[in-house]
Amino acid sequence: MVKVASTFGRSGTHDFVLLRASAIVMALYTIFMVSFLVSADTLNYAVWTNLFGHLGMKIFTMLALTSVLIHGWIGIWQVITDYVKNSGLRAFIQFVVSVALIVYWLAGLLVVWPVEGV
Repeated sequence: MVKVASTFGRSGTHDFVLLRASAIVMALYTIFMVSFLVSADTLNYAVWTNLFGHLGMKIFTMLALTSVLIHGWIGIWQVITDYVKNSGLRAFIQFVVSVALIVYWLAGLLVVWPVEGV
């Protein structure tokens, strides 16, 4: 059986659950970051390094970036399949957005966990 490769989930229900779960993770990350920015006395390199030096923060950041990837992937697929009727244009737009989302995730990975010696 051939499945649609452009969707992230296995079905509409699975996509629905993934969208809601990723939205919750992004909301929690946003609340945490806003509360940190509001409560921090000073913001400088040392404060940011200390915050992102903790393993928990690195994992939370990567979880949030993965949620952005999932949310964006499913969201753009739903919008494009509803509003762009030309299949070639739809495939191109989805490809460009998907590549951008993957690049954002990889850039976040390299920022949160930098490669030593590079």
